[in-house]
Amino acid sequence: MPHGDNESGVRTARAGDGPALAALWAACGLTRPWNDPAQDFAFALAGPASTVLAIEREGRIVASAMVGHDGHRGAVYYVAADPAMRGQGLGRAVMAAAERWLAERGVWKLNLMVRRGNEGALGFYAGLGYAQDEVVVMSKRLT
Repeated sequence: MPHGDNESGVRTARAGDGPALAALWAACGLTRPWNDPAQDFAFALAGPASTVLAIEREGRIVASAMVGHDGHRGAVYYVAADPAMRGQGLGRAVMAAAERWLAERGVWKLNLMVRRGNEGALGFYAGLGYAQDEVVVMSKRLT
């Protein structure tokens, strides 16, 4: 998807998009003090099994999804749509592009995490066909 998805305007993010994406993620409440969005962005762009997808309107990034995989399971992070443009299909478009990106690489399952209490996100993903699994996510900081 280097040149973009003609139908929805989704394109692969470029290195210079980092500040605009970080601002979008902050506006959507996705950033946390313990995760540096600039570092996350650079890591995703540099990885052979990850990228960041973006939708641009009138020269401004208005939606995004960071997508990657481990060989058979895909994951999305930083799924965002400009709060002033919600309800226009941007989230659906960027998620469809993320699913396509994974499918093109032979990935057959997509996992995602939603913060506890984020009912809006749960409803959004349920509307796209996602269902809650009976799992507990555990993590440990390595650095």
